[in-house]
Amino acid sequence: MPPPPTSDAINGKGFGASLSESHASVSVPRRGFWRRLMAFIGPGYLVAVGYMDPGNWATDLAGGSAFGYTLLAVVLLSSLMAILLQTLSARLGIAAGLDLAQACRARYSRPVTLVLWLLCELAIIACDLAEVLGTAIALKLLFGLPLLAGVLITAFDVMLLLALQRFGFRKLEAFVATLLVVIAGCFVYELWLARPDWLAVAGGFVPTGQIVTNPAMLYIAIGILGATVMPHNLYLHSSVVQTRAFEPGDKRGAIHFATIDTVVALGFALLINAAILILAAATFHVAGRTDVAEIEDAHRLLSPMLGASAASVVFALALLASGQNSTITGTLAGQIVMEGFLDIKLPVWLRRIVTRAIAIVPAALVIALVGEGATTNLLVLSQVVLSLQLPFAVIPLVAFTADRKLMGEFASPLALRVVAWVVAAAIVGLNVKLLVGIAAG
Repeated sequence: MPPPPTSDAINGKGFGASLSESHASVSVPRRGFWRRLMAFIGPGYLVAVGYMDPGNWATDLAGGSAFGYTLLAVVLLSSLMAILLQTLSARLGIAAGLDLAQACRARYSRPVTLVLWLLCELAIIACDLAEVLGTAIALKLLFGLPLLAGVLITAFDVMLLLALQRFGFRKLEAFVATLLVVIAGCFVYELWLARPDWLAVAGGFVPTGQIVTNPAMLYIAIGILGATVMPHNLYLHSSVVQTRAFEPGDKRGAIHFATIDTVVALGFALLINAAILILAAATFHVAGRTDVAEIEDAHRLLSPMLGASAASVVFALALLASGQNSTITGTLAGQIVMEGFLDIKLPVWLRRIVTRAIAIVPAALVIALVGEGATTNLLVLSQVVLSLQLPFAVIPLVAFTADRKLMGEFASPLALRVVAWVVAAAIVGLNVKLLVGIAAG
């Protein structure tokens, strides 16, 4: 198989700008560290949304209620892995001028490209399914709507995205960041009520051998790791960093500022995920309720156990904000993947309707035929599909960013390549183990 062509050669063969309607739409000042940094702040927060979506809540709740603060070390480790991969994704977008989907189309044969596209589309649909269910559960908890009605209502959030995109990419980033602040504020309030043992919290970030030797703990730990890195986020990040209009000769500076944005944003996501686990540990585990793994169970028990009627409402509000945020970034990822792999551009409204319809139909059918108790199985299924697709995004990313013919002087140095391959192998291995465990019941 021939080596991948350089980015200049690729762009000369019909590879247009990724996310063309927003490409280089955010101006970057030529001078001033803080002004330049602020111009690059944004893409990292769009990516961070995927690390605190409704699919992550169940594993964090289960880990905290069953094992207290012990699995905080796993949350930290998985976040560090995510930071590494997302910085590589940003590096690819800036240095090569290609998103991950475009790089795959340039590197691989047409049949391989089509297979990768189909797998990625399945992952996006699975992620959207989790967002649909998360939003529907939040609407049920807040307003008492039947779950089926909530699922159908999520069909209309396409209008929200279309309205936001009319005001420019920067406004879209601001809206996402605002919802992230809402989520953070909700959990600050919950933790203030829960009053966790902060010394024990600090100890939870130190790994222990028990995580590996206890089969039940290991299974949840693998679940946390397996649900952390979302494959569509790697495609998304390599594209949205190209919305910055930096000077062609300033790629090094752009990579530097994009890396800062990524580390800070995913550090924020780490705090949110840790807060969910800490809340479960401080509220349920210490009271002997080690069986709380369902979002609805957590909502029902929070108010009486914390002694504040607003606790459950605030929890549901954070869930609603999380679902809506994930909806926005999932749509962008879908557009990037279709354009990058197939060079097909659909109207944004059509792309959104198709993606959301494919997620809503199975959710609505299962709930209508089996009942609301089936939502947990659907969430598990969505995580299984995401796990299956993950190696097909991580391995090409690590390979592309290590290739000097594609990346030039910005190819990953040896130490970074070694760490990246170790992380890729660990994520793939843990996901395989998770899938085997699920298959074995």
